[in-house]
Amino acid sequence: MRAVKMAPAGGTARGLWVLLALLALHARAALALTERYPALSLLQQERHRQRHGPAGEWAEQYSAECDSSFLHFQESDCDIGGSSSCESMLSLNTEKILSQAKLLAEQKRFPFATDNDNTNEELAIAYVLIGNGLYDEAIRHFSTMLQEEPELVSAIYGRGIAYGKKGLHDMKNAELALFELSRVISLEPDHPEVFEQRAEILSPLGRISEALSDLTKAIQLQPSARLYRHRGTLYFISEDYATAHEDFQHSLELNKNQPIAMLYKGLTFFHRGLLKEAIESFKEALKQKADFIDAYKSLGQAYRELGNFDAATESFQKALLLNQNHVQTLQLKGMMLYHHGSLDEALKNFKRCLQLEPYNEVCQYMKGLSHVAMGQFYEGIKAQTKVMLNDPLPGQKASPEYLKVKYLREYSRYLHAHLDTPLTEYNTDIDLPGNFKDHWAKNLPFLIENYEEQPGLQPHIKDVLFQNFESYKPDVQELICVADHLGSMMQYETPGFLPNKRIHRAMGLATLEVMQAVQRTWANSKVRMNGKTRLMQWRDMFDIAVKWRRIADPDQPVLWLDQMPARSLSRGFNNHINLIRGQVINMRYLEYFEKILHFIKDRILVYHGANNPKGLLEVREALEKVHKVEDLLPIMKFNSKTRDGFTVNTKVPSLKDQGKEYDGFTITITGDKVGNILFSVETQTTEERTQLYHAEIDALYKDLTAKGKILILSAELGEVDAVCNLILSLVYYFYNLMPLSRGSSVIAYSVIMGALMASGKEVSGKIPKGKASIKIPKYISSLVDFEAMTAPGSEAFTKIARSWMNLKSISPSYKSLPSVSETFPTLRTMIEVLNTDSSHCLKKTIVVV
Repeated sequence: MRAVKMAPAGGTARGLWVLLALLALHARAALALTERYPALSLLQQERHRQRHGPAGEWAEQYSAECDSSFLHFQESDCDIGGSSSCESMLSLNTEKILSQAKLLAEQKRFPFATDNDNTNEELAIAYVLIGNGLYDEAIRHFSTMLQEEPELVSAIYGRGIAYGKKGLHDMKNAELALFELSRVISLEPDHPEVFEQRAEILSPLGRISEALSDLTKAIQLQPSARLYRHRGTLYFISEDYATAHEDFQHSLELNKNQPIAMLYKGLTFFHRGLLKEAIESFKEALKQKADFIDAYKSLGQAYRELGNFDAATESFQKALLLNQNHVQTLQLKGMMLYHHGSLDEALKNFKRCLQLEPYNEVCQYMKGLSHVAMGQFYEGIKAQTKVMLNDPLPGQKASPEYLKVKYLREYSRYLHAHLDTPLTEYNTDIDLPGNFKDHWAKNLPFLIENYEEQPGLQPHIKDVLFQNFESYKPDVQELICVADHLGSMMQYETPGFLPNKRIHRAMGLATLEVMQAVQRTWANSKVRMNGKTRLMQWRDMFDIAVKWRRIADPDQPVLWLDQMPARSLSRGFNNHINLIRGQVINMRYLEYFEKILHFIKDRILVYHGANNPKGLLEVREALEKVHKVEDLLPIMKFNSKTRDGFTVNTKVPSLKDQGKEYDGFTITITGDKVGNILFSVETQTTEERTQLYHAEIDALYKDLTAKGKILILSAELGEVDAVCNLILSLVYYFYNLMPLSRGSSVIAYSVIMGALMASGKEVSGKIPKGKASIKIPKYISSLVDFEAMTAPGSEAFTKIARSWMNLKSISPSYKSLPSVSETFPTLRTMIEVLNTDSSHCLKKTIVVV
């Protein structure tokens, strides 16, 4: 359409003529626009397209709150694409739009209003067009005005807004929007709203640093609650949680009643591992907005991370009462239920999630995983295949579920093929191809050369059927209930560990099976392992626990590292734990920071004493001021070799060869400022290191077996005490070796409990929470593996462990329990018992109590 020149007077009449012409010529296009561009904010459109990007699940909240206030037209009751009061473009009420424009013009409620009433009326019409989703028409209208007055700031600004609203998926729109807004800034450099609007264009394009710069300039010009909240959200997306927290705090100081800002403040705590502070913020957000679904969802997730299942369930349920179709809540609740061991309930949530969002990869993957864990392989593999078909687009990052799903499918096929094969006749670590295990354990993309897929499901092998608790014989029911009790004794009562009743039962049964196998070994009986009958070795004892841990959660590769390909072992296979990464604190290990810090300080003094004796006094004085990990960063500058970071190695003293030490774990600290710190520990499993530890464990196991045989013939207190100490010493070296890709901690503890029971002693004390007591030293915490790894030797670990175990004589009733290995001889029977409802056990009197 040819541009219409502006008349010097009669603005409203000319505006009406222009509007009628636009409506007549572009009705069809405009109708399409109403369908394509609903009345969402700019960032809602763009962030929705980036749901799997750095903004994650909070993107929609961000976009809704960060939209500039002057783009909303309060008098309009039309929400295109939603409200029934909205007319289609073919019958749009022109007088109504002109009425809106006139009101805008009179009140000058649009950016950069002029002193000319006629010009203001023309500008207002274009802004109303934007408000009604007619972006192309608005652009033409602004362009007509700019032909007459090229530096009319409001028209330049409005055209920039319209280009942005058209959609930043078209790079041309983005470039034009930025060009126009930059022109406005050059003409009017002191208006914060323009910098904010340009930031809204820049941030969806990934130009976060430029957007932050613009918002900082806007704040300098005129600070406001909205600007601080907007900038805080961008810092949050950039994972600079400490700075984001400061901005949200500033925003709340300027305006206390901001539930979204309070939510984000809570999220900055959550992502730094400060869960109790996060919970308080989420609760405060709910005081301000009682129906705030995302606050309930976040509260549920925070309680889940704390390990408080009941409180998390209540919060998720409140979110779903507000909106039963809230996909993110269904997904998070389902994942919590899966990791709690409630697979049936988890599956209901994943199915509902997929009804609402069929292409949700997380729910699809977890649906397949839940089916497989329950032995429903046909449905499980069908769901897994759907995830595999979701190939990422060129340049798009593959989701974690897409990367994992092929491993799960191959492992599912393997498990199905062995459902009815006696567990004593095969070995998973030997059967699975080496490169498959190596890639799976390291979470690498499934790119394995010459890989031969596992055979497909065989029709003659049926899925696992549900087994009622009452269908088991009374003695087996008793066995299951005792297992549930023993498994609950292994629960870590510290933040980060959610109780998992399925794991409890599996490891409780593992404990009983270890007890029975060790007793048979001390009575000179042989065991059937991997198709051979022989005397049990220490690895066989741990393998009992490994098989139960594997089947309890098939998502996690529980594999022996020394069975990996030789090439992988020669390079070293690392078990890595980040304690602090950037600003993210691993809450599970918080109580060990002080202990590790003291160790590091001692090692630094030893290092400087040997390599920099002249500077030792200065280093010592500096270390006296170190009270947290970040305080160590300036110490690095005292030596050129440690300026960018340093590592400290722990040593594990040998019992077999007095005076000899093995490599323990490595502590690494790097960084140059708070927010850019990496504080981590790792064990490096090389072939040489593994052989040294194996020799130590072999010697201890040989001694244990000899003393165990004597113990059967003699019930003297000294013999029992010696056997208990040998068991704990043996597992001390297992913990420090970390020979498994996953699950080493609970596997080792079930072996401790089972072997102690074989010796006639039962663990009656729970793993402590870490609080000081008369019996337990102040630094004791609740992670048995870290107690072993940070203890100065096996004797120290044994003393610490026995201080909370409260060993007592075993109940005679254990002898009457049926054989675990004979009762559950196949994968099918193992899955059946793990699926069985455990609520009956609460009504029974457990024999060990």
